Amino acid sequence: MFKTVFKISKMDCPSEENLIKMKLYDIEGVKQLEFDLKERVLVVFHTNNEKTIEKAIRELNLNESKLSTEETDIVFNETQTNESKLLWIVLIINFAFFVIEMSTGFFSKSMGLIADSLDMLADSFVYGLSLLAVGGTILKKKRIAKYAGYFQLTLAIIGVIEVVRRFLGLEALPVFSTMIIVSIFALIANGICFYLLLKSKSEEAHMRASMIFTSNDIVINLGVIVAGILVKWLNSGLPDLIIGIIVFVLVIQGAFRILKLSN
Repeated sequence: MFKTVFKISKMDCPSEENLIKMKLYDIEGVKQLEFDLKERVLVVFHTNNEKTIEKAIRELNLNESKLSTEETDIVFNETQTNESKLLWIVLIINFAFFVIEMSTGFFSKSMGLIADSLDMLADSFVYGLSLLAVGGTILKKKRIAKYAGYFQLTLAIIGVIEVVRRFLGLEALPVFSTMIIVSIFALIANGICFYLLLKSKSEEAHMRASMIFTSNDIVINLGVIVAGILVKWLNSGLPDLIIGIIVFVLVIQGAFRILKLSN
């Protein structure tokens, strides 16, 4: 591992910091970037491609100069281990609720629960991919985020088709009590996941993608609870189908946000 320190004279606000991040993220071998805006110093931890890194920074025309390059024994294993543990926890929680919501949604004839279960499955898939990204290069992590976005988009399209099929098929009235009870437990589970992800304070693309998925889930759980109440109040399955459509619109929006992160 190498540590290269740059003096960036024109780096005096977060916009320059983000510009540098976007420029260096795609370079193979870059492990971590540390910024000191006050001193206008950038520290790059990398395994190779020093000349490529220097060239990339020079192209930004921020009046840079390299101060030093040295080998370092620093490792990021502790951070990587913490990320792995966190991702395993949220993966297990989401997959468990995929099984619970899919089975209860099927038997209660609730499109809202089925839609949410597919979203939970998407999250499980994302967290699994994120586990593969831990410890990898920044480029690999961005690619993982891109795959996750496309996967979520695919599930959303399948979900919309299913909602339309159920609407045209005039399905039986869903069991409102099952919708509400299961969604309350799912809401608690997603709240725990979001808190753990937020607490990690990770800026990695794959971890930020995970936070977006989980924040979507919380909104969805609340929506299914409201839909269950309306099903009982109106004695109609229409609220369940409406929340199904809303769920997949949110899933599509989340997918595009994930794809934006991966650029």
